[in-house]
Amino acid sequence: MTGYSDRINHAFAFAAKHHDQQVRKGTRLPYLTHPANVAVILTRYDCAEDTVVAGILHDVVGDCVRDGWTRETLEERIGSKFGNSVLDTVLAVTERRIDDDGVELSWEDRKADYISRLSLAGEEALWVCAADKAHNANSILSDLRRTAFPETVWGRFSAGRAGTVRWYRQVSAKLREIGFHAPIVDELAEAAEGLDRA
Repeated sequence: MTGYSDRINHAFAFAAKHHDQQVRKGTRLPYLTHPANVAVILTRYDCAEDTVVAGILHDVVGDCVRDGWTRETLEERIGSKFGNSVLDTVLAVTERRIDDDGVELSWEDRKADYISRLSLAGEEALWVCAADKAHNANSILSDLRRTAFPETVWGRFSAGRAGTVRWYRQVSAKLREIGFHAPIVDELAEAAEGLDRA
């Protein structure tokens, strides 16, 4: 079972540095609470240390290109500090904003590209994807249960209620379609169902 290690501590320090000042969408929660929860989920399922480290770092490349950090620099730093296996997993679950031809992708195209690339992803990346989406969906569900004004929660998302529910359903369906049947997928599907009923 994966437990505390210097490497995991280093990954948290790295993520904290790059997610500094970021908060969870529509909340005051520090963004780091999300990768920390992803790490907890992966640890709960006895994932290997590399997978947990990738879970901690999974949003760094996608969300932290700012303050002089380029995507290339972030990729190079993750690879050199944590290894190419971790970098490959992080990149497999990073939404691309630009396609192979340099064309900027719309929100819908980014999501479709992410879904299609899951077919090429390794098992570690599928675990990180499922843990990431399960935590996101369950966080939305928790916020909906705590508010008398659900429209304020759904208003955080450009896709609105229908698009957000559809997104989590699509990810869980794709994971099953490509043969990833780990119990985390059931957790994600259950969260998506909960959002649909909320």
